[in-house]
Amino acid sequence: EKVLKPIRSFFAKQKLRAQFTTKVGHAAEQVASAADKGKFHLLMMGSHGHGTLGNLVMGSVVTKVLAHCQTPVLLIR
Repeated sequence: EKVLKPIRSFFAKQKLRAQFTTKVGHAAEQVASAADKGKFHLLMMGSHGHGTLGNLVMGSVVTKVLAHCQTPVLLIR
């Protein structure tokens, strides 16, 4: 909750509706599963661009989510 509190506040000030959840487990699997089960219209994820040459543009979590998620993903860099 400590991490989500300022984000919730920002969204509320902007009058943006968002759903916040927390999960335990492998990040990519949890994100893809939650997005597919939630039947969301869009999933937004940040991309750091760190890692091996194959993950130069997208992080490994983002790459795995894209491979396993049916929900459209918007990458923010």
